[in-house]
Amino acid sequence: MGDYNRVSRECKFEELGQEIVAAVNMHIEKYNLGRILGDALVCIEVKSDKTKKGIFATPGPKFTHIGLILTRRWLVQTIKVDKGKMIARSARLEDITVSDYEKNPYFQQFPDNGVEVTGRFTDASESSTSFIGLGKDLAGEKFKELFFRAVQDTKM
Repeated sequence: MGDYNRVSRECKFEELGQEIVAAVNMHIEKYNLGRILGDALVCIEVKSDKTKKGIFATPGPKFTHIGLILTRRWLVQTIKVDKGKMIARSARLEDITVSDYEKNPYFQQFPDNGVEVTGRFTDASESSTSFIGLGKDLAGEKFKELFFRAVQDTKM
């Protein structure tokens, strides 16, 4: 097990909470993305609590709160770290690749569950790679499966 206890839950966009919904709506408006949430495949919330504390803890936040909305063409993600501000970002699926973190060579040294996303996000000028932690639960696994399939479908 990694340094975090992650719990995912599937829900409707409106059930993600006012802070997430507001961040997503501001992001969509700021980048003039239109009705990108219209064909949502799945929406989940992930809460991650750091399990290792004290002198043996690795660096990183104590708590993260993530909202993920996957459509046929877009990934929209919100994240709040500890008591910080909720931020949102998005990526067109055709502009990214996704891989299972368990297949990453670092998994043996730093076990965790989630995906790595490589590509260009809406608010970025360059490509990057980022990790999205998911619960090893029904909602997290469903999101992962749909995410892989949706990205693959945009490449055909």
